[in-house]
Amino acid sequence: MCKKIARFFITLMGLFVGPGLVALVFELLTAINVINAYAALQEEKWVIFLIFAASGVISGIIFLFLSKPIVTFIFKSVGNAEKKLAKLPANVVIPAVIGLVLGLVVAYLLSFLVNSIPMGWVAGIVNVVIYIVCAYLGISILVRHRPDFDTGFFRRHKDTEKSGDPSYAKPKLLDTSVIIDGRIFDICNTGIIEGALIIPEFVLDELRHIADSADDLKRNRGRRGLDVLKRIQNELDLPVKIVHAEIDEATDVDSKLLYLAKDMDGIVVTNDYSLNKVAAVKSVRVLNINELANAVKPVVLPGEEMTVTVVKDGKEPGQGIAYLDDGTMIVVEGAKNEQNKPIFVIVTSVLQTAAGRMIFARIK
Repeated sequence: MCKKIARFFITLMGLFVGPGLVALVFELLTAINVINAYAALQEEKWVIFLIFAASGVISGIIFLFLSKPIVTFIFKSVGNAEKKLAKLPANVVIPAVIGLVLGLVVAYLLSFLVNSIPMGWVAGIVNVVIYIVCAYLGISILVRHRPDFDTGFFRRHKDTEKSGDPSYAKPKLLDTSVIIDGRIFDICNTGIIEGALIIPEFVLDELRHIADSADDLKRNRGRRGLDVLKRIQNELDLPVKIVHAEIDEATDVDSKLLYLAKDMDGIVVTNDYSLNKVAAVKSVRVLNINELANAVKPVVLPGEEMTVTVVKDGKEPGQGIAYLDDGTMIVVEGAKNEQNKPIFVIVTSVLQTAAGRMIFARIK
């Protein structure tokens, strides 16, 4: 019903567009002294009337045929805009509305100057352009600079609340790699992670993109990430929030995540070694799952004895490679020919790296 009413008004508008264009043409011709349209209106009233009537009918028919695609486009655009606006947080919507009002006020003041233009139709076009530009600039400037407003009263108010609450925990922002990895669910399930889990929409979009990849491996990883995210939302007691954030200062997901973490005073949760290093440069706190896993592995000291099973040859001559239950690699000297059977070894040294822990041993 709404679409039919909209089509009726578009067709009705079309009936006036044709005569309006004819009047504009007459005014232009008069302005450049080709014909005196006003004198013609007095002398040839019936001809002028037929021209106006015919132009109205023709434009009405054109708008009648165009009304269906126009209405479909308008309703679809409004629906998409409504969905996007529903996802926007209050700290984006409020500055946008204030910016829109301020922009329209400035445009209204400028319109007084524009209305002094002798040709009314030119003034009308300029006024429309001014209103559009001022509204856009008002929204854009206030939304882009909303963090500056947060440093005022509202940010101080929030900081006061945080400092007065000893149980306050900083939000944890999850990146794509740690969601796909899946261990974050088990870690959170133990109860040692406090605070809200934040999943930015650009991280969710990257997960969807990976899940729709033509490559089987990437597609499986993306779908696993979406499954893990669903479990995080449904099974954990922690608050989980999917937030919308426009980060114009960065283009890639990792940079956007660091900007958002700094703005929210949050902690990035990842297992990406490179992101860990970049975050350190930008003074953003990071919880690296791989570092956590290495930290909770059993401590092995030189001189300890253990039983291992060599599974393959090492890089150097005579070396054999074995693994502990937690995945720690053990390089055993002189164990090249001792594969697939338990052997007793003595730990000679332990090497701790960012990628993990390596143990060197020799056969007892």
